[in-house]
Amino acid sequence: MAEVVLASGLWVPAAGMALVAARLREAGFAARSFAYYGRRSLSANIERLADFAAARRSSEPAHFVGHSLGGVLVFDMLSARPDIAAGRVVLLGAPVRGSLSGRRLCRHAVGRWMLGDCAPRWQEREAAWLREEALGVVAGTRPFGLGRLLGELPDPNDGVVCVSETAVKGMADCALVRQGHSALAISRQVARLVQRFLVAGRFT
Repeated sequence: MAEVVLASGLWVPAAGMALVAARLREAGFAARSFAYYGRRSLSANIERLADFAAARRSSEPAHFVGHSLGGVLVFDMLSARPDIAAGRVVLLGAPVRGSLSGRRLCRHAVGRWMLGDCAPRWQEREAAWLREEALGVVAGTRPFGLGRLLGELPDPNDGVVCVSETAVKGMADCALVRQGHSALAISRQVARLVQRFLVAGRFT
């Protein structure tokens, strides 16, 4: 049975990926959720995720699915640790190229506290996938999310993350869905796309 490691978004407990996990189990996958504290430094959470992945008993590489900051952690960990085997990888609304909403939130004291030590990761940057495993990106286009309270976002966006912030050079495929940011983790449509990519390495 193929195993999938799931990482939820910032401020969301591991159970936030429970619906995706349930739907993947229905499709025959074994799903394991990675829990982390989002206000910790990115490097600390990457190390914890690497340890979590390395502690698996199966000899078969695990697939990885991450939503929002969880997707950033998956991307950064696998990019920095080529020694960790992986199957296919799917990122859901993950701002791997930085986050305009995050930078805006950092302008306020309460926002800096909310983001904690992961705040520097939201600066603009390029993102390239250099591993052989297939990487798929799902991005939302329904502008419904808390990020819009901080100001208008360039279209298209999911209310928190702009589609352009999720693009990765070298990704195998991408899918745009009419969902808001938080809904990406609970959407049946997105779960079907994840399942399809883990099986075939493509969304279509």
